[in-house]
Amino acid sequence: MYLSVKETAELLAVSEIKVKNLILQNQIRAIFDGNDYLINREQFNTHFKQVEKYKKFVEEVWSEPIPEDLDIKDED
Repeated sequence: MYLSVKETAELLAVSEIKVKNLILQNQIRAIFDGNDYLINREQFNTHFKQVEKYKKFVEEVWSEPIPEDLDIKDED
C-alpha cells in the first residue's frame, strides 16, 4: 500500500516538509509519479516494531522498584 506525503507525515507525526526532506536525502524510499511522491508503507514496519520494543523497555525500567541503599546509616 502506498501513502502520500501528507499521509506519511501524519503516520510519522512530522511535517510534510520534513517527509519531503527525508525523501530527498534518501532516508525514505519513494516513487515520484509525476505529481507527487508515493511512499510504500511497509518500509516503516521495522521502525514501528523497534519503537514498540523501546516503549516496553522504558515501561519496565520505570516500573522497577528503587533498591534500598544499604550504605544509609540511621542517625539519631
